[in-house]
Amino acid sequence: MDQNIAATANATTQDAVHATINYTVDNGIPPDYYFYDPEPGTKLNPPGTDTRDVVIRNGWPTVDALDLDREGFVLKPFASGFTAFDDDEAVKRDFYAEVVEFVQANTGAKRVVIFDHTIRKRLPADLSAQTTVSRPAVLLAHSDYTVASGPQRVRDIVPDDAEDLLTRRVAFFNVWKSLRDPVEELPLAICDATSQNEGDMLRMELKYRERTGEIYVMRHAESHRWTYFPGMTAADALLFKTYESETDGRARFVGHTAFEDPNMKPDARRRESVEIRTMAFF
Repeated sequence: MDQNIAATANATTQDAVHATINYTVDNGIPPDYYFYDPEPGTKLNPPGTDTRDVVIRNGWPTVDALDLDREGFVLKPFASGFTAFDDDEAVKRDFYAEVVEFVQANTGAKRVVIFDHTIRKRLPADLSAQTTVSRPAVLLAHSDYTVASGPQRVRDIVPDDAEDLLTRRVAFFNVWKSLRDPVEELPLAICDATSQNEGDMLRMELKYRERTGEIYVMRHAESHRWTYFPGMTAADALLFKTYESETDGRARFVGHTAFEDPNMKPDARRRESVEIRTMAFF
């Protein structure tokens, strides 16, 4: 085990916490979320209304046993001297290259393309206070892409090469890490892909005025095993899969969500994290 990871593991001995996770009711109708005010009388079917108390286990004791193609996530050392996260252009110019190297080293991908990043912090619920880069943590069990929206994203980002690239393996990986301090508020929980069933993922429609996108949200199942890494520092990064083109039994769409840690101290540091979305070609 890496020395930094080992130090954090030794400092976090609590086996698990009980916390609330926001699942989505499976009523046979795709849930939806509007990024604008819909027409009066529109019947809404929002996600996240099935709140469940679940056990979220401490992942540190088994961190070395995790596998991207089995559980769907790993935690690896990712120390970086980059700190200018309030400068969007600097992030793209200087930090993206480090992320590409990190993803290639941990996946074996031949090519990695970063298509966006998000700074997560507590913000007002008012959408007007949010930007395309700075958003609040998502308190909803979900995965970012579906069997349809994954390939479409490839076509959107690399249109000239997409059809050729899609004849071979493609996987999307998110890189999630604290900006500076240990995570004490709103940690990220990941659902072990071996505990998910295909039917647990519900297609949710994302309604924009000019188009409709889609992601997966999760319905509750007693089989789900959730993991988090308490005290995770800026020297480490979570790498988890949100889309996989292969259908040979490996992890494909990994559920994840922020959650309110019931053991959070009153004076806990407010979480500031960065999430970088990547597509990897093999």
